[in-house]
Amino acid sequence: MTIQLFLFFAISTLLVSATPGSNMLFAFQCGLNYGIKKTLWAMAGLMLGLLILLGASLFGLSLISQYPLILDTVKVLGAAYLAYLGVQSWFSRGSSFGGGVQMSGSQWALFRTGIWVSLSNPKAILFFAAFFPKFINFSVPLLPQYVILVIGFYIIETFWQFVYALSGQKLANWLGYGNRLLWLNRLCGAVFVIIAVALVWEVMV
Repeated sequence: MTIQLFLFFAISTLLVSATPGSNMLFAFQCGLNYGIKKTLWAMAGLMLGLLILLGASLFGLSLISQYPLILDTVKVLGAAYLAYLGVQSWFSRGSSFGGGVQMSGSQWALFRTGIWVSLSNPKAILFFAAFFPKFINFSVPLLPQYVILVIGFYIIETFWQFVYALSGQKLANWLGYGNRLLWLNRLCGAVFVIIAVALVWEVMV
């Protein structure tokens, strides 16, 4: 892999990762409701989910191409989970994300939720299935390329998740007045539901 190709990959990934998606929205909301320390567990779950998606995209593209029903099933299940998170967030009382995960809740709950949010992230699925392979030269040894691209991706993705989480934490005091946090949680919940509907619509059409 040439330096020029890696730089193009890094710049492209930096821009793609910066755009709001379910992963970044979840990191932002966790930072807002729980602070950076607890959000690190959610971020770890998000990154593990991305690693699973990465492995599936790199080694399972041929299987998915032969059996597109597999990808459609994953999308529908992911949409259902995102819709569930959206409804939970909408009906939360503005003190925590998802209603069932309290401020003093377990770190495992945030980690587990992060995994599922990441696995159902349509932007990540599209990124790994269509964008990532474009930077791989299949005529030369693959492992060194995988390692370089994965390390670069993880550094960039972690950076943006931390930025979103920190932004949420910084807004916590301002959102503590009145019903501001309540309405932000409802907005985030609505976005999750919209993403879920878009996933199902993509499968149906």
